[in-house]
Amino acid sequence: MPATILVKSQGPVSIQSIKRSANWLLRSQLLSHKELTVVLTDNAGIKEINKRWFKRPWATNVISFPSEEPGILGDIVISVERAREEAQEGLTTVQNRTIELLIHGFVHLLGYDHELGPHEEKRMAKKEFELKRNLFRRSLMADLCINVDHVATIRQARGGVEPDPVVAAGIVELAGADGIVVHLREDRRHIQDRDVRLLRQIVQTRLTLEMAATEEMLGIAEDIKPDIVTLVPEKRQELTTEGGLDVLALEKSITDAVKRLHDAGIPVSIFIDPERDQIEAAKRTGAECIEIHTGRYADAESEEEREKEFDSIVEMAGFAADIGLRVHAGHGLNYQNTGRLAAVSEIVEFSIGHSVISRSVFVGIERAVKEMLAIVKG
Repeated sequence: MPATILVKSQGPVSIQSIKRSANWLLRSQLLSHKELTVVLTDNAGIKEINKRWFKRPWATNVISFPSEEPGILGDIVISVERAREEAQEGLTTVQNRTIELLIHGFVHLLGYDHELGPHEEKRMAKKEFELKRNLFRRSLMADLCINVDHVATIRQARGGVEPDPVVAAGIVELAGADGIVVHLREDRRHIQDRDVRLLRQIVQTRLTLEMAATEEMLGIAEDIKPDIVTLVPEKRQELTTEGGLDVLALEKSITDAVKRLHDAGIPVSIFIDPERDQIEAAKRTGAECIEIHTGRYADAESEEEREKEFDSIVEMAGFAADIGLRVHAGHGLNYQNTGRLAAVSEIVEFSIGHSVISRSVFVGIERAVKEMLAIVKG
């Protein structure tokens, strides 16, 4: 159950980062089924709470309110204003200090209390250090990889040499993206072999090659050695990938493809629908990652349907992370619907292409990428 963030006074902190951190803390302690509310306020707000509940008329940095209800862990109230003051004193960032206070409040909700004496103070400090070390070791923000296929689509429409997706990839990296994605299709409708070979030479972040698990494509991947391969379904007549790979039906051939790519030193992700049996099958193939197909969420025609698909993605992302899979997400994501998913802590990478390339027609590719980065990074 995702944590809830209530903002009374925000300050210079990323709400998405706070939410991702809170969700990670819940998952790390096997408490994802519990409700957790985090309230961000200022010194005046937390002073009033202290005065009302604890008869102390001063502002603390954090307060925890544990709950005795079975499905609720409790509430954590943080003064972002106090976090800013302490960050300046401790030579850290407001963001990091706020997360440290979140961890402190969370450990209180777990039953630790440093005010019960030196032994308990040491015990609580040890737990906080463990959580802080593990949380800050992993990225608090998801990565954003940009698919430049549709730059090549424009080029192929005239059969010329421009615009060049290789040039576009360089601009995308300079704009701050974490990686480049291309899909080399059997019919070569957009990205060409030449593009993939040049991209392998010039990409400085990481190169993801989307491809079908065919003999031809496996041979190309073994030769080019992208940083990671994402196995996707492919139909000649489709405009774009229409759904996830049916790993259940193709488990043996996909397992063989994964082994072959691993033998070449290439990590593998599998593009699948957010369904438990498909995720379990993907795990059995030996792949390190899955990319959740977000198309049903993106294309939902009603708010009810969209909420249902969003909940499915959240649940299945959590399940995949629990069984040791790295979770990526993509397809149909744009400037309106990505923000909610960016707060799902288990999703560590987004692959987004069409909406960014479309927006770049009006604002330029650098700005289009930076605008999407602002959404994904909070």
